[in-house]
Amino acid sequence: MDFEISAAFKRSVTIEIENSTICYTDEEYRILINGEEKLKTNLNVVSIDGLLPDSDYTLAVEDSRGRTEKTFKTGHETVLLDIKNFGAKGDGKNEDTSFIQAAISSCPVDGTVYVPKGIYLTGPLFLKSHMSLWVDEGAVLLGCEEREKYPLLPGMTETTDGSDEYNLSSWEGNPETSFASLITAVNVEDLDIFGKGTIDGNGDKGDWWVNPKVKRIAWRPNTVFLNHCRNVRLQSVTVRNSPCWTIHPYYTDELSIYNINVWNPSDSPNTDGMDPESCSRVLVLGSRISVGDDCIAIKSGKYYMSERHHKPSEHILIRNSFLERGHGSVTIGSEASAGVNDVTVERCIFEGTDRGLRIKTRRGRGPRAVYDNIIFRNIIMKDVHMPFTFNMFYFCDPDGHSEYVQDQNERPVDERTPEIGTIRAENIEATGADQCMLVAYGLPERYIDNIVLRDVKVSFRPKSERKPGQTIMMDNFPEMTGKSVYARNVKRLAMDNIEIRGSDDTETELINVIDFDSYNVVYVNDVATEF
Repeated sequence: MDFEISAAFKRSVTIEIENSTICYTDEEYRILINGEEKLKTNLNVVSIDGLLPDSDYTLAVEDSRGRTEKTFKTGHETVLLDIKNFGAKGDGKNEDTSFIQAAISSCPVDGTVYVPKGIYLTGPLFLKSHMSLWVDEGAVLLGCEEREKYPLLPGMTETTDGSDEYNLSSWEGNPETSFASLITAVNVEDLDIFGKGTIDGNGDKGDWWVNPKVKRIAWRPNTVFLNHCRNVRLQSVTVRNSPCWTIHPYYTDELSIYNINVWNPSDSPNTDGMDPESCSRVLVLGSRISVGDDCIAIKSGKYYMSERHHKPSEHILIRNSFLERGHGSVTIGSEASAGVNDVTVERCIFEGTDRGLRIKTRRGRGPRAVYDNIIFRNIIMKDVHMPFTFNMFYFCDPDGHSEYVQDQNERPVDERTPEIGTIRAENIEATGADQCMLVAYGLPERYIDNIVLRDVKVSFRPKSERKPGQTIMMDNFPEMTGKSVYARNVKRLAMDNIEIRGSDDTETELINVIDFDSYNVVYVNDVATEF
């Protein structure tokens, strides 16, 4: 069984099995480090801890077909700083913010700040370059409940010479003053956060989720906020109970996520799992996200940020990961005025989300709000109500229900008209669909350019188990149940080798679809729970 060393940290390593299966191997295998068995598993991506820095290791993967070995070296570490030696108590009662921050501030280049077992009540912590934060198994960084203990990050400050702006914070795509996050990094490079411990935003306590769209002092914090950073890695940690978006990489490049867990209650408001905003070269590997909103939402700001600080989100790869519950498994938009391109989601399992692939935008996002080269392939969807939705009338923002946004009549193409380019979905199996297989609604003045579905099987729930629902969030659009395909204002829709099982209809509903390429599209009357 072949594998790759995906990442070697100072005290741990992540590997990925090289195969074609989704998330799991076809048989259990063993992992040995220097001849000692460390783990038996059938996951495609796993991390092994308990290693020492600056050390050479031989890692072997062994199954019934044989054994494969590879060598690696863990990262260099100058010093290990235990936060308890700085005064942190870890009793969950006394606040430890200043003690932990002292350890971080004292950490030299290539040093590690160590969080041992315990519950550390803390306000926001500001990390710095060329360091590691090790949250060990049994350790919890627990956010304070009181807003007053969270510093404010001004959204935008004019530079002294008046020639530029310094951006410290963001709220839903605009440079708005927000509370600092429990883990905050600003203009940081070469940062690792690893360990089997927990970063708990404590959003279920206090009043973070009460009137969530009302600004009180400042906008709600994330749990992890990476602002204008470079070369950041997260491995193995659990991040939970976020006051708002959980992990928010912002204008950050070279970000790698390995085997992390993100969990928020299903009814927690706006608690997206991960929102890379204006980020480039992002890898999400072997992770599990289960939240109260979109699991992963790829964004690039609203109109002001696109015009003044333009940076698209691009070169994003999500693989061998589990995306569960929430509104969308992987969402593009809607705050993406700088555009999103070159996104690949492959060999993942989507389970229990409202929507699988979710594309959303609206008038007002601007001419650079172009989504293009989005590829979903080798995906299993289980009990996803709506596998594919494309919506150019998304009713977000204070003006979301205005005539300008929701008018379904053709309007002039102008400097605020967005665009959806080519979206591909290939080798998808979805069981337990409810409301629709595909809904695509483009603007009458700018059609969706190209939707390609190839080798897709969708099975609907029995009628008795379905509930009509709002497939796309726009005004004056009917609820649906058991609907196969509805497409409107699309230049090209290609469907090749498609099986639709148990839908109420037996043909696509197309309105203003210029080019419809259909090959081997089969409707099956009976309902099946599996293929």
